[in-house]
Amino acid sequence: MLELSILGFLAEEPLHGYELKERITALTGHVRPVSDGALYPAITRLVTAGRLDQHTEDGAGAAPRRVLTLTDRGRADLLERLRRPKQAEITDQVRFNTVLAFLRHLPDPAEQAAVLRRRLDFLEAPASFFYVDGEPVRAEREDDLFRRGMLRVARATGQAERAWLREAIEELTGPGRTG
Repeated sequence: MLELSILGFLAEEPLHGYELKERITALTGHVRPVSDGALYPAITRLVTAGRLDQHTEDGAGAAPRRVLTLTDRGRADLLERLRRPKQAEITDQVRFNTVLAFLRHLPDPAEQAAVLRRRLDFLEAPASFFYVDGEPVRAEREDDLFRRGMLRVARATGQAERAWLREAIEELTGPGRTG
């Protein structure tokens, strides 16, 4: 997800490493903070693979800074990652939000809708944090106050997300859609 975030933010504009780190941190928040020890090796891998270019500019202070730009190869990689997200990028909420943050870069609305359908299909399968005899526990059957709260909040957010996904898919594929 780190590489997807790097490619996605650089598809919007050239950035230096600190700006990039700040944007990734804002996207993933406290849930999955990005460290320099993860970010800069990922940048180096992407530069070595020809997906990013870098050049040095004078910094605001005395130190020069390394500015990163996306190459054509990097843009192609970004689009491929968005077209075909891994299953964990569909099922994990934080990872899916990263895909969602950059999905607008896919030029084809049908491809965008296909990614959203995968998420919708996942959310429509019965699931729970807790199971009894292999069956998902529903909030109404849970005696524990705190687990019941988890289940109710998950149900409410799941309903809201499914409603939005259906609306977005309809907007992307519905009647009168051009392109």
